[in-house]
Amino acid sequence: MSFLIWSLKGYKQLPIKFSTGCFINGTITKLNNEVFLGVYPYDQVMFYQGVLCPTCVLVKPARSKHCRVCNVCVHRFDHHCVWVNNCIGAFNTKYFLLYLMTLSAMAADIAVLTIGLLLHLVLQSNLMSAAYVDEEGHQQPVGLFFVIQYLFLTFPRIVFMLGFLMFLFLLLLGYSFFHLYLAVTNQTANEWYKRKSHGCQHCNPSPLQQQSHTSLHNFYSRGTFRNLKEILKPITKNEKKGR
Repeated sequence: MSFLIWSLKGYKQLPIKFSTGCFINGTITKLNNEVFLGVYPYDQVMFYQGVLCPTCVLVKPARSKHCRVCNVCVHRFDHHCVWVNNCIGAFNTKYFLLYLMTLSAMAADIAVLTIGLLLHLVLQSNLMSAAYVDEEGHQQPVGLFFVIQYLFLTFPRIVFMLGFLMFLFLLLLGYSFFHLYLAVTNQTANEWYKRKSHGCQHCNPSPLQQQSHTSLHNFYSRGTFRNLKEILKPITKNEKKGR
């Protein structure tokens, strides 16, 4: 940690911040506000030029937002994640995506190992070749439902954990794909939510607002490859000319 801080001493103009989890999110301060103001243009729909943050007393750059939890403005603000206790911004989105994918892989791996364990127990006990006597006194072969019921009654904690892991995996996988979609289309969760609000006739009944929203949809998209490159290497003021 100290080595990283020492190695970045020569880059005082870089708009970064170290947080509790060593994540770099892009906190906006008085020292780097001018740098961030030149990174993205204002779309005049979600982000307007000259808007002042009343808490930080700074002109808000395009795509930034003030986080009420961290009490700071964050460059290319996505959301505040309670899992990592930090804001997700321009400089740590790639780490957050990696975090989601590793969590999904870990949940899937544990679920597969648990299924393998239960399957091994079923095969070792020859449960599939067993039979039971029904209410009428007839002998019936064991089916899949009977095996699941047997496992749940014999190993309730393991079966419950397996069900929870499968639910968690689907949840994490869906969340990972959602953020991958945001990365491919160069959106943030904050911008995606605002676009949905602008497109809502109940929230914004004005036809002019809906027309502006439609015409400026994906205003910051630069193509799939460049959008992904921007996640891996966030653009700076000097790279704005290449947009």
